[in-house]
Amino acid sequence: MDAETLADLLHAQAERDPELRHSLELRAATQSGDVSEAHRLLDTAVTDGNVEYTAKVGAVLDTLQRMLDVGSRADLAPLARRTVDDIGEMYEQAGDHPGDLGERLDRAAELYARACAARPPDPEKLADWILEVEFDGPGRPAIDLAEFAAPLGEPGLRRIKSTVDDVLAASGPGHRRDVAERLQEQLAEVLGDVDGLVAILSAKPPRREVSLKIVRVLRAAGRHSEAIAHAARALTPHKNVPAPEPPQPPEEDDDVSRRRKEFDAKPGRETYAALREAATDAGKWPVQRRAALARLRELAGEGVEHADELARLLLEDGRADEAWRACVRFGASPQVTRELAELRAAEHPAETIPVFREEVDELIERKDPQAYQEAARRLKLLRTLHKRAGTPDEFTAYLAALAETHKRKTRLITEIRTARIALPKAVTSPRAAR
Repeated sequence: MDAETLADLLHAQAERDPELRHSLELRAATQSGDVSEAHRLLDTAVTDGNVEYTAKVGAVLDTLQRMLDVGSRADLAPLARRTVDDIGEMYEQAGDHPGDLGERLDRAAELYARACAARPPDPEKLADWILEVEFDGPGRPAIDLAEFAAPLGEPGLRRIKSTVDDVLAASGPGHRRDVAERLQEQLAEVLGDVDGLVAILSAKPPRREVSLKIVRVLRAAGRHSEAIAHAARALTPHKNVPAPEPPQPPEEDDDVSRRRKEFDAKPGRETYAALREAATDAGKWPVQRRAALARLRELAGEGVEHADELARLLLEDGRADEAWRACVRFGASPQVTRELAELRAAEHPAETIPVFREEVDELIERKDPQAYQEAARRLKLLRTLHKRAGTPDEFTAYLAALAETHKRKTRLITEIRTARIALPKAVTSPRAAR
């Protein structure tokens, strides 16, 4: 057969065989040509208009994410950093700061953090870059030090802390001090300085979400009596004080303004959807969306119900990646987490494996036949996900440990075998179903 016919046959088979398709995608994604092509796109993107530019950087970001997802051995940090820098420069030059460009800048920063974690650069040079972006950049992206903590290590974090201390000692009110205070709080969190973090939060104006964060920090550190005492002190002053008004966007036309007031009074999916419709019609949605999501993220930090609301809202908004990140960051309920994991499993198998492992444990703990049957189905899914993620040996070890732990649950072992999952030889064949 000629090459074109063979390619067509292989493509058709890959459409029917997910494992073959993943294998081919893995091979393609790890080719060095992808990195060269991404650099070429960035070279030509600067001469394009906004629409063409955002499309090209979107393709570069997709390439970076795909290569990181499959565990490429290539050093992707230089490309990821260049992407952040290029988008940041374009974002700074754009007078109206288009919302999709800002979102791509945030995504680029997250991918750079992942690339640095995979192949750490010089920690002090990374620290210098972070300081430059934060103090001299266009105000976006706002770096999350927790995402860069591992590649920064002690030398990089120490360098950032030194600069932050100097700025706080020398600067009066203004942009630099605001940035330094935010970084100081993140440093305390990353370094595990509970007393320092509590002191920083306590110095802020009294707000309900600040008090709740202090309580969470103390509880996470095992200092439960202090957390209870702080909650008791905070309850009285906040009991009859209305929540502070969120920052208001520029005044819009009557319909947008009315929808904005409804959202501020009752933030949620319904009022958000109404605001989106009105603001989209008025051409003002990017500005309104940022302000609305900022308020919803504040609420998400207060409890699982709000975290679920934010995750579902983002999913309905067509932003599945943001929904997943919100789910992980704010701790959504198991039900919502699993719903999002189901949607994410095909393209990001490694990220969803822990979710399904936890579900298997919960199903086994129920100790009933239907739960055992569902646990076996989930184990079959986990086997597929590990293959897609390129970690089949991890599944083998995981299954061996699970089978050894529950070897006396003969009904469970039967369901696993019925699902055609090969168990280790050490697991004895069940004699009877329970």
